Amino acid sequence: MILMSQEELISSIQGVLAHLWMIRTFLKHADEIQDDENMLEVPRTLFDYIRATEPAYQRADWPDFFHRLNGKFNRLRKANTYYQENFRTFSDHTNFQMAANSLAACVGRLQELLTIAESLTSQSLPPMDP
Repeated sequence: MILMSQEELISSIQGVLAHLWMIRTFLKHADEIQDDENMLEVPRTLFDYIRATEPAYQRADWPDFFHRLNGKFNRLRKANTYYQENFRTFSDHTNFQMAANSLAACVGRLQELLTIAESLTSQSLPPMDP
Protein backbone atom coordinates (compact mmCIF):
# COMPACT_ATOMS: atom_id res chain seq x y z
CA MET A 1 0.00 0.00 0.00
CA ILE A 2 1.22 3.48 -0.86
CA LEU A 3 1.65 5.75 2.11
CA MET A 4 0.45 9.31 1.75
CA SER A 5 -0.53 12.10 4.03
CA GLN A 6 -4.15 13.01 4.61
CA GLU A 7 -3.63 16.16 2.54
CA GLU A 8 -2.20 14.17 -0.39
CA LEU A 9 -5.02 11.64 -0.13
CA ILE A 10 -7.77 14.26 -0.18
CA SER A 11 -6.06 16.10 -3.04
CA SER A 12 -5.85 12.85 -5.03
CA ILE A 13 -9.51 12.10 -4.37
CA GLN A 14 -10.52 15.60 -5.47
CA GLY A 15 -8.55 15.05 -8.69
CA VAL A 16 -10.42 11.84 -9.41
CA LEU A 17 -13.75 13.53 -8.65
CA ALA A 18 -12.83 16.26 -11.16
CA HIS A 19 -12.27 13.58 -13.81
CA LEU A 20 -15.61 11.99 -12.95
CA TRP A 21 -17.24 15.40 -13.35
CA MET A 22 -15.87 15.72 -16.88
CA ILE A 23 -17.14 12.23 -17.80
CA ARG A 24 -20.52 13.17 -16.36
CA THR A 25 -20.59 16.39 -18.37
CA PHE A 26 -19.77 14.57 -21.61
CA LEU A 27 -22.47 11.95 -21.01
CA LYS A 28 -25.05 14.46 -19.84
CA HIS A 29 -24.78 16.29 -23.16
CA ALA A 30 -24.36 13.24 -25.42
CA ASP A 31 -27.34 13.18 -27.79
CA GLU A 32 -26.91 9.43 -28.31
CA ILE A 33 -28.06 8.52 -24.79
CA GLN A 34 -30.82 11.08 -24.20
CA ASP A 35 -33.67 8.64 -24.88
CA ASP A 36 -32.44 5.87 -22.59
CA GLU A 37 -33.24 6.19 -18.89
CA ASN A 38 -30.82 3.43 -17.89
CA MET A 39 -27.85 5.09 -19.57
CA LEU A 40 -28.88 8.49 -18.23
CA GLU A 41 -28.51 6.99 -14.74
CA VAL A 42 -24.74 6.91 -15.29
CA PRO A 43 -24.20 10.70 -15.38
CA ARG A 44 -26.82 11.10 -12.64
CA THR A 45 -24.92 8.66 -10.45
CA LEU A 46 -21.65 10.50 -11.07
CA PHE A 47 -23.35 13.79 -10.16
CA ASP A 48 -24.81 12.32 -6.98
CA TYR A 49 -21.50 10.73 -5.93
CA ILE A 50 -19.53 13.93 -6.39
CA ARG A 51 -22.07 16.29 -4.87
CA ALA A 52 -22.62 14.06 -1.84
CA THR A 53 -19.06 14.76 -0.71
CA GLU A 54 -19.14 18.55 -1.09
CA PRO A 55 -20.68 19.56 2.26
CA ALA A 56 -18.22 17.44 4.21
CA TYR A 57 -15.32 18.70 2.10
CA GLN A 58 -16.32 22.32 2.62
CA ARG A 59 -16.56 21.77 6.40
CA ALA A 60 -13.26 19.86 6.39
CA ASP A 61 -15.14 17.04 8.12
CA TRP A 62 -12.89 14.23 6.91
CA PRO A 63 -14.58 11.31 8.68
CA ASP A 64 -17.87 12.36 7.05
CA PHE A 65 -16.13 12.96 3.71
CA PHE A 66 -14.73 9.41 3.66
CA HIS A 67 -18.02 8.02 4.95
CA ARG A 68 -19.90 9.61 2.04
CA LEU A 69 -17.34 8.36 -0.50
CA ASN A 70 -17.60 4.83 0.86
CA GLY A 71 -21.37 4.91 1.28
CA LYS A 72 -22.06 5.58 -2.40
CA PHE A 73 -19.12 3.68 -3.88
CA ASN A 74 -21.07 0.52 -4.76
CA ARG A 75 -23.55 2.58 -6.74
CA LEU A 76 -20.66 4.22 -8.59
CA ARG A 77 -19.13 0.81 -9.30
CA LYS A 78 -22.48 -0.45 -10.67
CA ALA A 79 -22.79 2.61 -12.93
CA ASN A 80 -19.31 1.89 -14.26
CA THR A 81 -20.20 -1.75 -14.94
CA TYR A 82 -23.40 -0.75 -16.73
CA TYR A 83 -21.58 1.81 -18.86
CA GLN A 84 -18.78 -0.62 -19.79
CA GLU A 85 -21.30 -3.27 -20.82
CA ASN A 86 -23.63 -0.97 -22.77
CA PHE A 87 -21.95 2.12 -24.21
CA ARG A 88 -21.30 0.53 -27.62
CA THR A 89 -25.06 0.11 -28.03
CA PHE A 90 -25.23 3.90 -28.28
CA SER A 91 -21.94 4.68 -29.99
CA ASP A 92 -18.53 3.15 -30.51
CA HIS A 93 -17.07 6.59 -31.19
CA THR A 94 -13.72 7.38 -29.63
CA ASN A 95 -15.37 9.81 -27.18
CA PHE A 96 -17.50 7.00 -25.71
CA GLN A 97 -14.52 4.63 -25.64
CA MET A 98 -12.38 7.19 -23.83
CA ALA A 99 -15.21 7.90 -21.39
CA ALA A 100 -15.30 4.14 -20.69
CA ASN A 101 -11.53 4.06 -20.11
CA SER A 102 -11.64 7.16 -17.93
CA LEU A 103 -14.59 5.94 -15.86
CA ALA A 104 -12.96 2.55 -15.25
CA ALA A 105 -9.68 4.24 -14.29
CA CYS A 106 -11.46 6.63 -11.91
CA VAL A 107 -13.38 3.86 -10.18
CA GLY A 108 -10.20 1.78 -9.85
CA ARG A 109 -8.23 4.70 -8.46
CA LEU A 110 -10.98 5.61 -6.02
CA GLN A 111 -10.98 2.01 -4.76
CA GLU A 112 -7.23 2.31 -4.12
CA LEU A 113 -7.60 5.68 -2.42
CA LEU A 114 -10.47 4.49 -0.23
CA THR A 115 -8.32 1.56 0.90
CA ILE A 116 -5.59 4.02 1.88
CA ALA A 117 -8.22 6.18 3.62
CA GLU A 118 -9.28 3.20 5.74
CA SER A 119 -5.78 2.90 7.13
CA LEU A 120 -5.63 6.65 7.79
CA THR A 121 -9.04 6.84 9.44
CA SER A 122 -8.03 4.13 11.86
CA GLN A 123 -5.65 6.84 13.10
CA SER A 124 -6.75 10.25 14.27
CA LEU A 125 -7.38 12.66 11.39
CA PRO A 126 -6.21 16.17 12.21
CA PRO A 127 -8.14 19.17 10.89
CA MET A 128 -7.10 20.48 7.50
CA ASP A 129 -8.42 23.38 5.44
CA PRO A 130 -10.17 22.26 2.21
